Amino acid sequence: MTPRRKNGSWWSPRRATPSTTRPPDELRRVGGVATPRFALYNRVVHESRVRTRSTVVIEAAFARGGAVVALESSVLAQGLLPPHNRDAAERMLAAVEAVGATPAITSIVKGVPSFGLEPADLERFLARDGVRKVSSRDLGIAIAQHADGATTVAGTLAMCTLAGIEVFATGGIGGVHRDAPFDESADLVALSHTPVIVVCAGAKSILDLPATMERLETLGVPVVGYRTHELPGFFSMNTGLALTASLDTPEQIATAWLAHRAVGGRSAMLVVQPPPAESALPAELVDDATASALAAARAAGVRGAAVTPFLLADIQQRTQGKSVVANLALLESNARLAGRIAVALTAARFESAPL
Repeated sequence: MTPRRKNGSWWSPRRATPSTTRPPDELRRVGGVATPRFALYNRVVHESRVRTRSTVVIEAAFARGGAVVALESSVLAQGLLPPHNRDAAERMLAAVEAVGATPAITSIVKGVPSFGLEPADLERFLARDGVRKVSSRDLGIAIAQHADGATTVAGTLAMCTLAGIEVFATGGIGGVHRDAPFDESADLVALSHTPVIVVCAGAKSILDLPATMERLETLGVPVVGYRTHELPGFFSMNTGLALTASLDTPEQIATAWLAHRAVGGRSAMLVVQPPPAESALPAELVDDATASALAAARAAGVRGAAVTPFLLADIQQRTQGKSVVANLALLESNARLAGRIAVALTAARFESAPL
């Protein structure tokens, strides 16, 4: 029986839920090949009751089934200080575009989950003007209160599910805090149940990295090194923590991701790469600066969400700004790799789609 239109979705008279099978003329085709990414995006948008907003460029990328990379906004509004946050935004956006993908900064703009920021909104976020930090738990509240919110790793992962985005670039994930194993980032749980490829330079160096790796293993999150067999240390290239898997090309990562999903994997895949060698810091310098910053935070009574920004600012001062140089370089490098993976994943999907 032929499906018919109802409320913006394709419905079958025999089913009570939207059909995932669309008539041939409803599929977007690129080079004669139907694009599953469009079908996924269209289905997610129609089934979601949350109003979202995308820029014209990103909407066009969604519609044609193009490669899209999510970028978090918290690093711009709460992580890096001006003018470094503007530099980070420009470099990450340019890096994704340079390899043929479309970057989408995720955020909440006046209560609306948004993919891409219009110039005026970007300026407001860079100025850190009344923009709250939004993790996955905060999304509903920010929407209900019509607030501006910059999404963390966990918040961005939740945003990815709204639009069917499968590749996300960030600097470093959160994890288990040093000397406080009960203080664990929501990023870890979000990674365990959100199927997205997350490209990063490992967990932030201020964390307990061995404990964080143990938690990722327990939560079933695969950690794959990109041209490395060792977990990067965010600012530094090495941690001494061995990885169980290493891949050498974006195409291999795309293939591994498709296999992960094919066997029922519902978690994210963490793809880690070291910061660029020319800007990376010696591990000893990072460890010493981190230990001193942690002591300063305890002495100042810094707690909760304020800890990470405090520590990063303190480390910046103790490394005479070298940590910021490394941070900007790794953000750009991760965005570039994420773009290449997104392009490879899109190509793999096109090749396997029915004509």
